[in-house]
Amino acid sequence: MKRRANGEGSIYQRKDGRWAAVICLNNGKKKSMYRHTQAEAVMALQLANQAKMQGTLTTTRNETVEAFLQDWLRYRVQPRVRERTYQNYCETVTKHLLPTLGQIKLQQLTATHIQKLYDMKRQQQLSPRTIHHIHFILRRALDDAIQLHHLWQNVCQDVVLPRKPKGHLIAKALTIEQARQLLVATHDDELEALYMLAITTGMRQGELLALTWKDFDFTTGKLQIRRSLHRVPHKGTIASELKTVSSRRCIQMTTGARDALQRHALQQQRTAREQEAGWNKEGWIFCNTRGKPLHVTDLIRRSFRPLLEKAGLPPMRFHELRHTTATLLLSMGTHPKIVQELLGHSNIMITLEIYSHVLPPLQEETMHTFHAWLMESDASSCQ
Repeated sequence: MKRRANGEGSIYQRKDGRWAAVICLNNGKKKSMYRHTQAEAVMALQLANQAKMQGTLTTTRNETVEAFLQDWLRYRVQPRVRERTYQNYCETVTKHLLPTLGQIKLQQLTATHIQKLYDMKRQQQLSPRTIHHIHFILRRALDDAIQLHHLWQNVCQDVVLPRKPKGHLIAKALTIEQARQLLVATHDDELEALYMLAITTGMRQGELLALTWKDFDFTTGKLQIRRSLHRVPHKGTIASELKTVSSRRCIQMTTGARDALQRHALQQQRTAREQEAGWNKEGWIFCNTRGKPLHVTDLIRRSFRPLLEKAGLPPMRFHELRHTTATLLLSMGTHPKIVQELLGHSNIMITLEIYSHVLPPLQEETMHTFHAWLMESDASSCQ
């Protein structure tokens, strides 16, 4: 092996079998990095020398996991994600990672530390999906730590995760009779148009509440979905752009939804005239008596739950109206590609996985039709 110049560092094998790569820092101190193989140690030393030349080699050995994660959330995560996602990351880090891993030195964090954390969460009856979510956030943080030269390897890759259930849970949805019951219950309700849109378009709750009159074309009956409204703790209601290109979509409404929205517009105009100066003029389609966006909690508690009871339907989540749209459309033989575009899924595989339980009856019906067509063709050829 070629001899290294002074200051480039050294490599040696420890008694425990691991390989150590040692580099001299500009302040005269030394930094050690440990790897499983000699090749990995050589690579670590090369990267460290490169970082040293660029002035990005970290010299601290006392940074805790908590200190790094707090800076990571503030400077790396918050500028890149939506506010609601940022709050979710903060909650996961604070609730699940910091109590157990927070005081460990970042460079001393091992796969064993993380494995014990996940085993503890499993003992606390957390679902495999939740543990996988915790792992996703920690792995992403440590990947950034490597990029910032705080670490030289991501120990998350050596952790064994609990087996995650395959596929999706079967989505609950209303039957066609139940959907009709709910729509009948909304007659003369101030939010009739909202429920009509929810059932006929499959829009998400946040997408419905974020609609403005600029998104609705009275002439063509088309609706542009551009943003979503969320309730963020300590910050109130926030409208944010949708995450993916497929989520930003244009929907052709049914005649019933279009008529309901036009009636809603007339009623809102009357309310705005009564309020005069006190009316908010941002143009929200679904709003309170002052023209401001509806709160999610108000929609569920004061409107959706009472309507379910009025319609004689069991309790359910608002999101299940979205599942109702997809299930009913697929049941009538609509091509999954159309359903995917309507719901704003990023690809058709997501649609097929979530609603796979709807497809077997459709396959059976298709095969019956196929058989009848074949037999009819065969009979006509014999004549």
